[in-house]
Amino acid sequence: MSGPESSSADPFGSAAALEGLPSLYASTRDGIDTVLRDRGLRRTTPEDTAGSLLLGAAASSTLEGAPVTADALAEGEGDATARGALRLSGELLSLVPTWSRSPVQAVARMHSLATLGAGDAGRPVNPAGVARLGNLAQVLGRPTTAPGLVIAALVHAEIVTAGAFGTHNGVVARAAERLVMVVTGVDPASVTVPEAGHAAEPDGYRSALEAYGSATAAGTQQWLQYAAQSFTRAVEASPVARGRR
Repeated sequence: MSGPESSSADPFGSAAALEGLPSLYASTRDGIDTVLRDRGLRRTTPEDTAGSLLLGAAASSTLEGAPVTADALAEGEGDATARGALRLSGELLSLVPTWSRSPVQAVARMHSLATLGAGDAGRPVNPAGVARLGNLAQVLGRPTTAPGLVIAALVHAEIVTAGAFGTHNGVVARAAERLVMVVTGVDPASVTVPEAGHAAEPDGYRSALEAYGSATAAGTQQWLQYAAQSFTRAVEASPVARGRR
């Protein structure tokens, strides 16, 4: 990780404690729990998860400059980027054990799925980016006081900013964000659509990532403030939330 907080024993926790963020993320998590954890209203189903993953693939492809709707993607339409995002979404949850054991290996597998057939599929090309991914993996292995949503957002931003791969860093980063939400128990059934939360405000998304890339506390704070809003939109895009309207 980058920025002044990277020297902390708990950089995730240090970032989560920046001004205004603890209450913001507590409120965001409460909103997610209201929709996803109220089992008295409705249980999530495998169809909810599949629908969320499809919506996420379409949104991620669109952010990557290959716009496609979920319906079109389900019908086999879309270019190589769209099909790669769909392929990755279809196998993403099977990577939970790999992520828990070796995040770098999981990230490489995500890239391989997203770029199947390309010469550099699963192979990082930027040594500095590889080093940052290794550092991220070390941080992920440490105890942290940060909530799962903050961890997910920082993993996302760090993978994008590291730029370890020649292409598709964004697709991989957004998939990793979703996976962390599963692993940390925020959304174990993966029925929110974080990719759609970002696609709803593409300019804000890119601006916040650019701020994070400045490697300052202010930039990290801006990204995390943006991400909290995006997680709220991710819940609104969920098939579960739509089913209750």
